Amino acid sequence: MTEQSTDLRETVRRRYAAAAVQVTEGGNACCGPAAIEVDENFGSALYTGGERDTLPAEAVAASLGCGNPTAVADLHEGDRVLDLGSGGGIDVLLSARRVGPTGKAYGLDMTEEMLALALANQRKAGATNVEFLKGTIEDIPLPAATIDVVISNCVVNLSTDKQAVFTETYRVLVPGGRIGISDVVADDTLTSAQRAERGDHVGCIAGALSFTEYRAGLEAAGFREIEITATHGVADGMHSAIVRAAKPRETGTSTAAGATTTATAGCCGGTACCTPAEEAGGRGRRHR
Repeated sequence: MTEQSTDLRETVRRRYAAAAVQVTEGGNACCGPAAIEVDENFGSALYTGGERDTLPAEAVAASLGCGNPTAVADLHEGDRVLDLGSGGGIDVLLSARRVGPTGKAYGLDMTEEMLALALANQRKAGATNVEFLKGTIEDIPLPAATIDVVISNCVVNLSTDKQAVFTETYRVLVPGGRIGISDVVADDTLTSAQRAERGDHVGCIAGALSFTEYRAGLEAAGFREIEITATHGVADGMHSAIVRAAKPRETGTSTAAGATTTATAGCCGGTACCTPAEEAGGRGRRHR
């Protein structure tokens, strides 16, 4: 990681640590936790009142996303879900309700303060099918082929190595697994410099990929059935978007002799039965 990338990651970490402290320490007995101030394009307003009312107030107050990935991720009873950059836990707790007691919802975050807030929210919600993990989204601390659905809410744009995020996401998904991500995406006509003029990196603007770059990154990682659908504008030429894609049910993997074998969804199903060789292996415009 370059010095610039390290500095950007630390800036992001400090920003979200401060947000967690604001929610934890900024409340009072009469009015509850202090919500993080965001405009109408970000935050808890993007969730329905019914969703917000079922969660601890601190989880709602800590919401900083640009969408509602749980509304588009097609979650089912028994699914294992991973939220990249889970923050105060709002999407993890909503996912846990949808996958039920036979499923599990994981949250991954690099910020100690956010993890502490998320664990407190888990206890308040009484969620027993939830686990929060410390780590980065470029190096996911889970085994290969153990997750059915990966979600994320306005976090991939913050990474300084997005291709690593796509590759790691692909790795942890079972064959046939899918993603349902909310993220900020730029028009293809905007240069990196023009994106930076519209907002900074920590504000989810300067680091955003274009529609074409996002698709190319997912394809390079192996994803198929890619859909990127803009939902609402967040800056001039910048959009909140829903990103869907799937890991093929049949994935080619190389053997030691250099030949290609085929692993199917029936091999693992996320139960760690694969061999080591197998484990190696809305609204607005729609971009297909």
